Amino acid sequence: MKEVLGFIAVALTFIAFLPYIRSILQGKTKPHVFSWVIWGLTTFVIALAQFSDGGGAGAWAIAVSGLITMYVAFLAYTKHADTDITKVDWVFFIAALAAMPLWVINDDPLWTVIILTTIDVFGFAPTFRKSFHKPFDEQLVFYVLMATRNVIVVAALEHYSITTVLFPALTGALVFMFLLMVVVRRNRLHDRKSTQI
Repeated sequence: MKEVLGFIAVALTFIAFLPYIRSILQGKTKPHVFSWVIWGLTTFVIALAQFSDGGGAGAWAIAVSGLITMYVAFLAYTKHADTDITKVDWVFFIAALAAMPLWVINDDPLWTVIILTTIDVFGFAPTFRKSFHKPFDEQLVFYVLMATRNVIVVAALEHYSITTVLFPALTGALVFMFLLMVVVRRNRLHDRKSTQI
């Protein structure tokens, strides 16, 4: 059963990313390059930590997501999607890079997952900031699918520990908050535009 859930989570990852990537290529979606670089790096390393702690099938989708996320970062950079990079964005980016070797140094995947999940959460800051001001630049279906995928990832885990559960649970909750923020901002901007007509 865990393997079936793992395959479903991987399938949802592809289902979520394919239209998102197509939308980037068409110039409709403009992801923030630094958020996606940070997410790609942290997600893939967290998948390795999950595998090392017995996450099994639940880590499959996280590993696939890390690789695809790096491709989205590449597209964001080459398509000049949103390269408005602030000093705070640089801080999060440097922190993400600095945290990568921590697992090797302390030989404990838990601390690596805690640090990288924290960085991943902060890596969402540029996208939150951009989407607050430009809430129509993101495809919400992608985020709905990713939140759903994270629920399935947790269900597919073959071993439950902070190391294996923290990342998918916390990022799933963060994606849900992001969705709420974007929907509220879209409604407010739509209402404001309607009252000006």
